[in-house]
Amino acid sequence: MKIDSPKIAKQLPARNFSDIFYEEDPQLEMCEVIDCDFDNQVLPKARLTNMVVKNCRFHNTDFSKIDITDVRFDKCDFSNANLSNAAIHRASFHNCKLLGVDFTESRFGNVRFDNTLLNMAAFGNSKLEKVIFQETSLTSSDFYDCTFKKVEFQSCNLNEANFEQTSLNGIDISTSTFDTLLVAAEDLKGCKVSAYQALQFASLFGLIIKD
Repeated sequence: MKIDSPKIAKQLPARNFSDIFYEEDPQLEMCEVIDCDFDNQVLPKARLTNMVVKNCRFHNTDFSKIDITDVRFDKCDFSNANLSNAAIHRASFHNCKLLGVDFTESRFGNVRFDNTLLNMAAFGNSKLEKVIFQETSLTSSDFYDCTFKKVEFQSCNLNEANFEQTSLNGIDISTSTFDTLLVAAEDLKGCKVSAYQALQFASLFGLIIKD
């Protein structure tokens, strides 16, 4: 699946993330932010546009209702940050750590998570369209009551992920791995799985397979 990449200018001036406090509105745009610590801050309704963010830490920071458009994150740590009710479009996360991030009730469009840790992340009640998870760990992540449209899980760890009340129709998880998933049989209708995964689901649903 082809998705739209972030539209980012080639030449960007360097800024510190804390500069966002000095703007009339909490926003940063047209800049590159490198090696910044922004832990334990409260900054709801922030806006990030046309940026590259590298090697930055946002532990436990409140970014609720954040608007992210045309941003690339490289090696950033958002562990336990609050990004609930976020709007994230044409954004990418590469080699990032998002352990326990709260993405509940958010909207994602043309977003890529590449080689990223999303264990215990909460996506409940979110809408995801044209989203690629590639070589990403999603252990114990929560996708309760989400809406998926053109979402791919490529070589991901989905062990103990929760897909209750979320239809996986048309979703391909065949290259990903798990020991167990929380998902109802009716929500698996139309899901693309490998032969081995089909046996796993049969076992999870209590079927006895005989040769």
